[in-house]
Amino acid sequence: MDPIFFLKGLALGLAVAAPVGPIGVLCIRRTLAHGRLSGFVTGLGTATADTMYASVAGFGLTSVAALLTGMRFWMALVGGLFLCYLGVVTMLSQPATQAATASGRGLLGAYLSSFLLTITNPLTILSFAAVFAALGIASGNHDYASAALLVAGVFAGSASWWFILSGVTSLLRARFDARWLRWVNRVSGLIILAAGIVALGSLI
Repeated sequence: MDPIFFLKGLALGLAVAAPVGPIGVLCIRRTLAHGRLSGFVTGLGTATADTMYASVAGFGLTSVAALLTGMRFWMALVGGLFLCYLGVVTMLSQPATQAATASGRGLLGAYLSSFLLTITNPLTILSFAAVFAALGIASGNHDYASAALLVAGVFAGSASWWFILSGVTSLLRARFDARWLRWVNRVSGLIILAAGIVALGSLI
């Protein structure tokens, strides 16, 4: 068991999370509307889903991987429709004059929504499988200790990114007045809606 695998997983988790896609936009928008904790919890939902896919790839659960990729159409359909719904809701929402404190129910909803959006992209598992094989953690090697370190690193790296993104966004919130926050909602909603339309379009 080589501790370097944790560092490799950390770098991989950061690399997967860092590109600002629809989940990143959602994290920023929720941080502005509901505070840093809501944005961070949104990111944790994605980090959890990434970790689950990394586990499937790392531990060689080929039957699970085959099941998920076989359900690609329906999972992409659900994810695309949910993105469209979130995009419309975000565009129509009114900005708050100050960040609201998210309740426990609100935090659970933030976590589950981002988890659902990430887990409905089964192609993610193929990316992790390719990287794990390149790092020598192929399923046939049965190097479970190294795989566990790599998976733990993926979660730590992904969670670290969401902690940083929500923190920086929270610090900048004071610079946004109601007019700017209204535009943030509109632009964020359009980006999320466009991502949903693209996801649905890929099914045709």
